[in-house]
Amino acid sequence: MSEWLVLAIAMALVCALVLAFTTLRHRRAAEDEDTSETPDVIEYMTMMVGVVYAIVLGLAIAGVWEARGAAEDSVRREAQALYEVTQRADVYPAAVRDRIRDEVGAYVSHTVSVDWPRLTSGEAPSAQGAELLGKLRSDVTHQAPATELQAQAYQPLLDQIAAADDARHTRTQSSESTLPGVVWFGLLTGAVVTIGLIFTLQIRRSGRELLLAGLFSALIVFLLFLVWSFDAPYGRDGIDSAAPFADLFPSLSLAAGD
Repeated sequence: MSEWLVLAIAMALVCALVLAFTTLRHRRAAEDEDTSETPDVIEYMTMMVGVVYAIVLGLAIAGVWEARGAAEDSVRREAQALYEVTQRADVYPAAVRDRIRDEVGAYVSHTVSVDWPRLTSGEAPSAQGAELLGKLRSDVTHQAPATELQAQAYQPLLDQIAAADDARHTRTQSSESTLPGVVWFGLLTGAVVTIGLIFTLQIRRSGRELLLAGLFSALIVFLLFLVWSFDAPYGRDGIDSAAPFADLFPSLSLAAGD
């Protein structure tokens, strides 16, 4: 099911519950109930709860956004380092150069088609990815430079492989949810309390009040959806977050499941 469809259903359900509860409460209210005034203390408490929840929700959004940005940067660094390896290998003989590029291609294809679906589903990456990168490092390390130009390119090649390995470790270690469960409990509980406080203000069934209550509830749901969506640094479906590999290695087959 599409994430946007989930969002639309959740917003519609919350709005429907708010409107239905408001209508039900109005029907059960006593005839002599005074809905024209609300105690000052309730207005103050509602305002303070709303402000505190807005701050917490803003911090949560900022935290997951920063984690998403760091994850995207690690992917970019890994792809760029591997691309540099394929370009710097040009100084070696054709057989060596082609072998290095084939090994890079095998690693990239495996990473995107095999490891990426595991990454987005919360599973640990397969051991084969580390083996392929280790084989590439071993082959480059044991390829003795035969010319001055190869000697100048030797250490930079190893540095780029080390950079790719470091970025890979960062990527695999940052694939889990950014927010702990207790934070999610606080966000969801705060949303229920904040929306529930609407009814302490003795909201009536006027079109304007119902519209504002529905929009406010939909906004809370939308912001929680943003936190949930960004809480997965590499996304929750597909290989869109692997775009740097597709951009730098367009000739490879990078479709998931290949």
